[in-house]
Amino acid sequence: MSLLRPLIAGAVGTLLVSGVAAPAWAGGPAGATPHPGGAAPGAPGIDEQYLPATKSGVVTSTTTASRVWLTVQRTGGLGEVFYPTADAPAARTTQFVVADGHGGAVRAEQAADVRTTLVDRASLTYRQSFAERHGRWRLTATYVTDPARPTVLADVTFKARTHGRYTVYVVHDPALANSRKGDSGRTVGHTLVANDAGSAAYPAAASALAGSPAFGATSNGFRGTSDGWTDLLADGRLDGRYTTTTAGNLVQTAQLRFRRSGHATVALAFGPSANVALAGSRTSLRAGFAAVAHRYASGWHAYVAHLRRPPSSLRSAAQRQLYRVSAMVLAASEDKTYRGAYVASPSSPWAFGRDDPSGPYHLVWSRDLYQIASSLALAGDTAGANRALDFLFDRQQKPDGSFPQNSRVDGTPVWGGLQLDEVTLPIVLAHQLGRSDAGTWAHVRRAADFLLSFSQDGNRAPWSPQERWENQSGYSPATIAAEIAGLVCAAEIARANGDASSAHRYLATADAWQARVKAWTVTTTGPYSTRPYFLRLTKDGNPNAGTTYNIGDSGPTNVDQRAVVDPSFLELVRLGVLPARDPAVVNTLRVIDRQLGVPTRHGLYWHRASFDGYGEKVDGSPWDFGLPDGSRITRGRAWPLLNGERGEYSIAARDVAAGRAQLARIAATVGPGLMLPEQVWELQPPGGTDGFVPGTPTTSATPLAWTHAQFIRLAWDSAAGRVLEQPRSVAARYARG
Repeated sequence: MSLLRPLIAGAVGTLLVSGVAAPAWAGGPAGATPHPGGAAPGAPGIDEQYLPATKSGVVTSTTTASRVWLTVQRTGGLGEVFYPTADAPAARTTQFVVADGHGGAVRAEQAADVRTTLVDRASLTYRQSFAERHGRWRLTATYVTDPARPTVLADVTFKARTHGRYTVYVVHDPALANSRKGDSGRTVGHTLVANDAGSAAYPAAASALAGSPAFGATSNGFRGTSDGWTDLLADGRLDGRYTTTTAGNLVQTAQLRFRRSGHATVALAFGPSANVALAGSRTSLRAGFAAVAHRYASGWHAYVAHLRRPPSSLRSAAQRQLYRVSAMVLAASEDKTYRGAYVASPSSPWAFGRDDPSGPYHLVWSRDLYQIASSLALAGDTAGANRALDFLFDRQQKPDGSFPQNSRVDGTPVWGGLQLDEVTLPIVLAHQLGRSDAGTWAHVRRAADFLLSFSQDGNRAPWSPQERWENQSGYSPATIAAEIAGLVCAAEIARANGDASSAHRYLATADAWQARVKAWTVTTTGPYSTRPYFLRLTKDGNPNAGTTYNIGDSGPTNVDQRAVVDPSFLELVRLGVLPARDPAVVNTLRVIDRQLGVPTRHGLYWHRASFDGYGEKVDGSPWDFGLPDGSRITRGRAWPLLNGERGEYSIAARDVAAGRAQLARIAATVGPGLMLPEQVWELQPPGGTDGFVPGTPTTSATPLAWTHAQFIRLAWDSAAGRVLEQPRSVAARYARG
């Protein structure tokens, strides 16, 4: 579908409506007198955290020249806009306000029913409609980015359905250089310019907010004291039209003017300097929304066309559309300067929204990148998958062969944890991609040798300082599965490079660990079954001991490790370390379904672990840091990506129909704009009450790249009738005997 025609959509900003008889394209309230400009008072203003993680769209061009990404808020308007890298927010929000000419003003999303739709099935082009609840007006906005430069364009249409003089404003909250606190603003003609001097980590940046037709009244102010929304809320008029601000919590406000067609175009351009941003806004506006949108869509059409056709396992048009969007979301998660760096999510859920600079979901995680790249390879984007591996080895890997817990897109480590599955999954990815050249082998050898020599506080691998849920140390079945698979894959790459000695060492260790994995992690004395079952982890390698630990995230304290289970043990089957019909595996599935299963009208979903507290509070409010252990204030919810892992297990167990059924369960969790969440509501409070429907997205990270990747991978595994990403050499050694 081509975007050659303008589309009714919501403006970038807060919409204000004034009520005096006049056409919908009229300007401000009759008789409104411009107030003197000058410097805005009230510095530095109030710092507000990033908007909720519930995104309904991600928009970015396929070109590397357009180093800008935007997120569409489920509630309306734009959330974070990123520039010049995918880990660096440059704007907190851009919204619409409407004034009614009788002294009233309202944010568009607060007065209207908001709907986000994908305009084009083969491009990330989103339209939002704001229908005022009493039928007085309708605003729509369509969002794209300019493929030639870092400019966001919004085609905005406003139509009044009752007599009245309505004035529409866009309200923009910059967060340049990944900080909400250091932006200064000024008016240049009819354009609003913002600057941030930057920091050691993030370079100086500037933005230019402009309109076509040119904006009417404009103002620069400090959030909560002199900003345009605070001004408009008082009397429906933009009285304080300030032309400059010092550095602080800047908010910029502009009155939209509409053509006789009822259309206006808003441009938000970025650059390293104000002059570059100003030039970008003018160039994009001069090109016109229709032409830019056409080029934008064409880029995505070309990307989708070079992918493999959606697999036959996707039985409905809706599933195939979700598959296409999932592939595009993964592609959109890649940085355009540091190629191969795919971020986990463009959102900042819960307390992470307070982080300044922004938090962990905007970073690159070795494990998440493995999930993304392994799925891209199956979808046909082998170039993207290979760029991911190049990033892992050339930028993220440390000199000692290990990998950081996470990093910025340039490879700079951020958090200081060590997770041994994040050390070995890049090896598994290299094997999947058929990379055995000498350069790859050098990186693989460093990672494998690090694993073999690792020790900490008297503990040696396969014990890990953190497992994949990141808040516990110990012997984890999922981590051990990745370690064993990584060593077997490393041995194969070593042999391809003539290093039989290293291959022998890796296989000997892998064999020893595979022989002992149950002894470390399967209990026969636990409370959930008289038969053996896998634990989430053991602290001491003795699964029959009543060793206790604190769960974390407000979870209970001094919990017997035999009472904590986790579906992650299925990595042992997916990676070929154990056969699907292993008795302990089969029995643990029954335990998991009883202890962690969440029934919904779409079927069963699962919590990630017993007593998990990583999720909203029991009243539905956001998860937070530092809550007392044992308070149970927060509750972990169900994770749709676990349905993908269960589906892959079913396929390994030769029950392809059951595996395919999990595709439908993941698809059922999709939110507006076809975004897949990290978590969905279940029956713990406030689940099951109004607004908290089991199986629907929570306020967790949305979209989560891992969930989209899991949907893609399960679709291909279901079509093939086998787990395609499973290393054959691992399965042949351990699971097919």
